[in-house]
Amino acid sequence: QVQPVESGGGLVQAGGSLRLSCAASGRTFSGYALGWFRQAPGKEREFVAAINWSGDNTYYTDSVKGRFTISRDNAKNTQVYLQMNSLKPEDTAIYYCAAGPTASSYSGRYTTWGQGTQVTVSS
Repeated sequence: QVQPVESGGGLVQAGGSLRLSCAASGRTFSGYALGWFRQAPGKEREFVAAINWSGDNTYYTDSVKGRFTISRDNAKNTQVYLQMNSLKPEDTAIYYCAAGPTASSYSGRYTTWGQGTQVTVSS
């Protein structure tokens, strides 16, 4: 099955932007829904955004609506992105990409996970 591989994390000042990428390894993302989750130190992993298999439907947690955008490359089905604007210190976390049969805010619906990429937002 497909293995997600994240990249693009880093250190950015509050108000700045980052674009995370998630590449497909082993096979393409064709037919898969993709999700982004994050986990801050001492906190539970939480849902950030998801996109369905066709890219027609996207979902966001309330705290990132209007600031983050999830998208996917449906031409090759090898990449999914998370554009993060107006970053805040509370967005600091390890960000994980996950693939599964259905776009969902529930982590249990995803069958494969990447290793994560660190995003740090300084105040």
